[in-house]
Amino acid sequence: MSVQAYEPIAATESERSVLNQIEGVLENAHSVPKLVSPDGEEIELPRSVFHILQQIVYHLAHGRAVTVVPLNKELTTQEAADLLNVSRPYLIKLLEEGELPYFKVGSHRRIRFNDLMEYRKRRDEEQERAINEIAQLSQEYGLYD
Repeated sequence: MSVQAYEPIAATESERSVLNQIEGVLENAHSVPKLVSPDGEEIELPRSVFHILQQIVYHLAHGRAVTVVPLNKELTTQEAADLLNVSRPYLIKLLEEGELPYFKVGSHRRIRFNDLMEYRKRRDEEQERAINEIAQLSQEYGLYD
């Protein structure tokens, strides 16, 4: 199995019941679970793998697609735009305005995944603050019941 691709993976409807069972086992684990090979060999999962497995199973069980991406992964501008759900030209504008760090490989811009996630977190927090401020102003002016 190749671990090169970073394509989102989603569970089928039929897999969700099994994922719910796995989620319950992981939540109630009193010791670190073990991986058991087909020939019976047991390997205790490292804590880091256990925590990632919990997160993956949780999201898959709740109908969300997941992708495992290393934090230092370098993204193309199109990949970064897709992750932010914006157009590529808009992303280029963000880069040129210094809103998001990038570097060049030849003539191509690259964005580090962790920089993109930090930007997205900041953007989401700013949007949340703006929404709360609008709701508060609406209440103060009697526009919001």
